[in-house]
Amino acid sequence: MYSFMGGGLFCAWVGTILLVVATATDHWMQYRLSGSFAHQGLWRYCLGSKCFLQTESIAYWNATRAFMILSALCATSGIIMGVLAFAQQSAFTRLSRPFSAGIMFFASTLFVLLALAIYTGVTVSFLGRRFGDWRFSWSYILGWVALLMTFFAGIFYMCAYRMHECRRLSTPR
Repeated sequence: MYSFMGGGLFCAWVGTILLVVATATDHWMQYRLSGSFAHQGLWRYCLGSKCFLQTESIAYWNATRAFMILSALCATSGIIMGVLAFAQQSAFTRLSRPFSAGIMFFASTLFVLLALAIYTGVTVSFLGRRFGDWRFSWSYILGWVALLMTFFAGIFYMCAYRMHECRRLSTPR
């Protein structure tokens, strides 16, 4: 059980760090504009070496930002539940900490999937046509890696929960 929780906690830490870095950085998309390179993130866009805040309230940016923040919050609360799962005493007999941590990581995975799906759909269908020479950049890729890490953290914690339940049910009372 502890090896699964340890693997889950490792994946959770890496996934949460990647979520925060992906959300905060400005390299979701790179493109060429008027002969110079530019890149943009969820909060700013940069033309050459000058960066500007994205002050427009465009729905897909707002949705992507919101889902990325929700994902990071779910992952952080999952880490807290995962750390508490190492404590032997359960404060609630009906609430399993590994199960709760697994659910939080699956919720984080769902939120980051929604954020990346929205961003991908709008970028490919609208911005991809607007900028001829463009590509997704490393912040965007970190978001996909974070999705995998939070998903595997959820899998590890669910396996730890199942092992704990099997042991609990097999021991005589």
